[in-house]
Amino acid sequence: MPRDSAATKTRLLDAAFAEFAAYGLAGARVDRIAETARANKQRIYAYFGSKEQLFDAVIDRVLAVGTETVTFDAEDLPGVAGRIFDDLVANPDLMRLLSWKLLERPGATGQEAATYTAKTTAVAAAQERGRVEPGLGPEDLVAFVLALAQAWFSLTGGMSPTSGGTPWSAQRLARHRAAVVDAVGRITTPLG
Repeated sequence: MPRDSAATKTRLLDAAFAEFAAYGLAGARVDRIAETARANKQRIYAYFGSKEQLFDAVIDRVLAVGTETVTFDAEDLPGVAGRIFDDLVANPDLMRLLSWKLLERPGATGQEAATYTAKTTAVAAAQERGRVEPGLGPEDLVAFVLALAQAWFSLTGGMSPTSGGTPWSAQRLARHRAAVVDAVGRITTPLG
């Protein structure tokens, strides 16, 4: 029976996501990824080249899926922030993975740079049309929208809805989501 390389790659990426989110790049083990994916360890090197390149492929895949899941509408940045918040609630390991990425591979991958450039270009165009407050640069606005949407998920001391302890109630999640959406609206809605 011929190998299904696409299915094997998908299993490897899924297993690598879980491994990297749990242990980071340095702590991740290729043996565990291969075992979880039910694949030969050599497939990782054949498909991705190295553990670092596998990590980059996982990040690129997360960004691609995120782009499909969380539509970016430069004229509705509060809505974007709300959708990012919802996605992080649904996928709590995303922030862990992104935190490891910032710590261990801070340079932008090709997909990261392209995604960020597309967002800032769209915000600049929305500013020119008068649909977004022009007082801040588009790069700053994109950074602020992302930071505000992710704020609750990066706090230490059990303040995150995904940290240990008691899960947040639906009411608490809704209250914090509304605060994020409101804050983004305040910095992006054109004045006057």
